[in-house]
Formats: sequence, C-alpha cells, structure tokens
Amino acid sequence: MELRVLRYFLAVAREETISGAAESLHVTQPTLSRQLMELEEQLGKKLFIRGSRRVTLTDEGAFLRKRAQEIIDLADRTEADFKTSDVIVGGDVYIGGGETEAMRLIARVIRKMRERYPNIRVHLFSGNAEAVTERLDRGLLDFGVLIEPGDITKYDYMRLPAADTWGVLMRRDSPLAVLPAIEAEALRGLPLLCSRQALGQNELSGWFGSAADKVNVVMTYNLIYNAALMVEEGIGYALCLDRLVNTTGDSALCFRPLKPRLEAHLDIVWKKHPAFSRASEIFLKQLQALLTEDDGE
Repeated sequence: MELRVLRYFLAVAREETISGAAESLHVTQPTLSRQLMELEEQLGKKLFIRGSRRVTLTDEGAFLRKRAQEIIDLADRTEADFKTSDVIVGGDVYIGGGETEAMRLIARVIRKMRERYPNIRVHLFSGNAEAVTERLDRGLLDFGVLIEPGDITKYDYMRLPAADTWGVLMRRDSPLAVLPAIEAEALRGLPLLCSRQALGQNELSGWFGSAADKVNVVMTYNLIYNAALMVEEGIGYALCLDRLVNTTGDSALCFRPLKPRLEAHLDIVWKKHPAFSRASEIFLKQLQALLTEDDGE
C-alpha cells in the first residue's frame, strides 16, 4: 500500500463523497475512483458502500481507517524529524499517560526543556494503560507514564519520585463523608465505580481482603472526569486516585483516602532500543537530570 493511496482513502472517508475528496486532493474523480478500486482489489475487501449521495465505510473500511491514520501519522512524524534543523533544535515529543498528579513532574521537565529549546513541541495523549502501551508499541508515542502495578518488563523505564493515593470519591452529603478514611467493610455492598485497569490489579483486590466477595461494581470507567459526574448524580462511589477531581470550595464532591493507606507508584517507560528523535533524547536527558537533582536534595 502506498502512502499516497492511503491519503486518498482517508480523504474519501472524511468527506464521504468522491467528488468532495477529489476536490480537496486536487485530483480528478476518475483517478480517485480507480485508485480506490485498486486498493480494494489489493486487499481483497470491500471498503466502501457507495450510495447515491455519499459513501460509507464497511467494517473492513473502518478498520483500515484507523490503521491508515496511524501509518500516515507515523510517516509524517518521521519526515518531520528528518527535516528538523541541526542548528535550531526543534521537533516533537509524544507522551501518553493516565490521569495522575505525577504529570506535574512531567510538566516541570517540559517547562525546563522549552526554556532552552523553545522550538520543541510536546504532544500529550491521555488514556488508560492499555491505550498508552498500544500507541507506544506502534511507535505513535515516545514515552508513557504508567501506574503500578503493571507489566513493564518489555520497556526501559524509570520510577518517578511520586505516588498517588487511592481513595473514594463521593458526594459531600454521603454518610461516609463524615469518616476521615474509608475501610473495606464500609464499602461492602455499596455501588462502586471502578477503573477497568484497577479491577485487574491484585493490589486493590488484596486491600479489600475478606470483603472482596461483596464488592458491588455497578460501573467501570477509564478516565475519572465522566465518572465524577456519575458520582455527583448519585450513581455510587468511585474508587480513584487523589487530586484528580476538584473537591474544594463549592464542589459537591469530597475525597477520602483508603485505610489502611494504599499508594500507587508510577513509572515512565519507553521502548527498548528506541529510534528517538533529537527532541525525544533531549526530553529524556532533561528528565534524568531533574530526577538526579531531586535525589540530591
């Protein structure tokens, strides 16, 4: 498959008409139609359903759209890395991570790096561990910030000097809000919202102990923002990490840590033997320098 043809395919998927895509690509409609037919023949799959007014993607077409966009993004990024000037250091750094206060440390690194290299751009991707590692493995991210525990053996990594605290997000008028900390027995039978990643963590299930068989998970989430709205509307109590939702001032929500205390440590990971751009190398060196400074304090 040629990159040019994949760009043609993505344009048709975006415009939903051959004519609109041809106009945006500055090619003739017959040329575009022929390229798409040859792509379908090459793959042995029908990619479009051609209607009277618009074209829609088949299931195979929807799958190719996702893969094609990843391929084009990676190709464009590689070309941009090669075009970066040797005199003026610039380029792009791609970082993924879940919702965690540890991203403040990453922000400090980025700020210091851009003070010296203002032409470096940083692209942040927010997602759970599965989404981050998938993009990392595909070469769409340079670094990923992951919450322990997790399988990081296939990556190079550094542990970050930060830890998040597990607890319960609840309405301020909840009966549990009067408690300074929440024990497992207090959650027995209550409707809980829990991240999909956390459900698979033995550490969290171990914290519940004998109450684990009475855990009543009524909803799962991958990022806390929408889960916090569910809590505010009275769906239940969310197991989450501290300092991710504003619980100060007039907020209807409050956070209580677990008892005994349960912390989640964090790592920043990257692929072994990476083909780093100069910008990514600078970010890693800046991070290592900052962590060394913190160790010396």
